[in-house]
Amino acid sequence: MFTPEGPTLRELTVQALSSVERGYDLLAPKFDRTPFRTPDRILDATAEALRGLGPAEGRFEAGLDVCCGTGAGIGVLRDLCRERVVGVDFSAGMLAEAQTAANGRTGGRTGGRTGGPTATYARADARALPFTAAFDLAVTFGALGHFLPAERAAVFAGVHRALRPGGVFAFPVAAPPSPRSALYWTLLGFDTVMRVRNALWRPPFVMYYRTGALRDVRDDLLAAGFSVELAPVRGAARRPDGSPSWALVVARRP
Repeated sequence: MFTPEGPTLRELTVQALSSVERGYDLLAPKFDRTPFRTPDRILDATAEALRGLGPAEGRFEAGLDVCCGTGAGIGVLRDLCRERVVGVDFSAGMLAEAQTAANGRTGGRTGGRTGGPTATYARADARALPFTAAFDLAVTFGALGHFLPAERAAVFAGVHRALRPGGVFAFPVAAPPSPRSALYWTLLGFDTVMRVRNALWRPPFVMYYRTGALRDVRDDLLAAGFSVELAPVRGAARRPDGSPSWALVVARRP
């Protein structure tokens, strides 16, 4: 799962026993060499699915990456937006890595993009985003598991407030694995370990894979004032029953 340049078991243990913010500060220098980074194939497919949905001749003016981490999703926004792109995260370490990548001092998709607007970065808690009617497109990748179900309302309300009328909030969602699959039991085991860890150790480290059922996420988006659709993604891998392994949630502010 990890490259030789990735974090050691000791480093992962220290991270897991820290707060979410401190844990990601520690992991940031090696985060892009872990399986936690959103794969390029998902980033590219997301950009393709969103292309043409913008209000200005199919393009978006300004884009926001919520919980941007080291900036993997910034390339998606730079492909789709003309005016400006902003990444927000509450980990100073992750933001520093994102800025380094944007300056071209590291390799990979985040730093190698040419053309499009320059990205800027801001430190902020996604549960209290400091923007009002400032963006046409917001995305997030792999971050919703860091919020308890009761916290999603604040996140979605903040994104809704940050978007201009007609703005789009999009993020990929994975299809639930079959109980007969190894992945199902792996995720269940991970969440169980995290619940035990958080019951016994402070500060908590919130990261759960099984608290974001699509029906619940959809209900929370509707309650925040979005209209919601599930967009198919070309090239998404297929499950044994033939259904796609993931799709794109597209929530629009009316």
